[in-house]
Amino acid sequence: MELSNAVKASVLVNALPYIRAYQGKIVVIKYGGAAMIDETLKQAVMDDLILLSLIGVRVALVHGGGPEITSTLNKMGVASKFINGLRQTSAEAMEVVQMVLAGKTNKDLVTLICGRSGKAIGLCGLDGNMIKCEKLKLEDGEDLGFVGNITSIDASLILNQLDNGYIPVIASVGRDDNGNVYNINADTAAARIASELRAETLILMTDTRGLLSDKDDDSTLITNVNISDVPLLIRQGIISGGMIPKIDSCVETVRRGVKRAFILDGRIPHAILIEMLTNEGIGTLFSVNA
Repeated sequence: MELSNAVKASVLVNALPYIRAYQGKIVVIKYGGAAMIDETLKQAVMDDLILLSLIGVRVALVHGGGPEITSTLNKMGVASKFINGLRQTSAEAMEVVQMVLAGKTNKDLVTLICGRSGKAIGLCGLDGNMIKCEKLKLEDGEDLGFVGNITSIDASLILNQLDNGYIPVIASVGRDDNGNVYNINADTAAARIASELRAETLILMTDTRGLLSDKDDDSTLITNVNISDVPLLIRQGIISGGMIPKIDSCVETVRRGVKRAFILDGRIPHAILIEMLTNEGIGTLFSVNA
């Protein structure tokens, strides 16, 4: 449907208060799921990032690349196994993870942004010792291999690129003090980076509407959650399974000083702009004041 000029003008005027509120602020977006596979959605996300950057929002993009990693491993005859939502990563698989994430996926995203008249630069957690980590150990003793637990973030390289007007595109790998390279959950990496950057907002893009009181019914979307209520929601079973690490990331980053964290449905075109620049609100907001 073609919008009239009057409607377009009205949309821009209504967005003005939100543009003012975010201007000059840092927003960290974790990119993954269907929005990373579907070409139309991918282009919509890149356009959202470019528009935000043009209106003065300082955007950093943290990405995973699970489907492409799995596809590459399958071609090599290496099976993929997941434990508690995390990829069990052998030394052989880690070479593929580093190659795909820090190489092909990262540079494809940079190319897409630059090709749409944006300014982007590709980084990974190894650059400038940005993400330091140690081997992640599970309570049940299961060995995940080369999966890392973040010990520190040096955000100076990201800040430098933001100051120069670039959108940093960051692949979620890191290293330990012995030079071993580790695969890091992108939600976790985005949350820690947002905290170190003192970001205004963290956005985690997923393949669900957000937090649902009934996981099988999109109409039961919970739009606002106070982080103090999360333990009760876990006990009630409303937060369970794969949502637990995502919501843990939201809670951690808010506790570290980020004002708000969102879980958004990346399957909705321009979900980022709808959430940030309108009063509609299409995901779940986590804050201390929800």
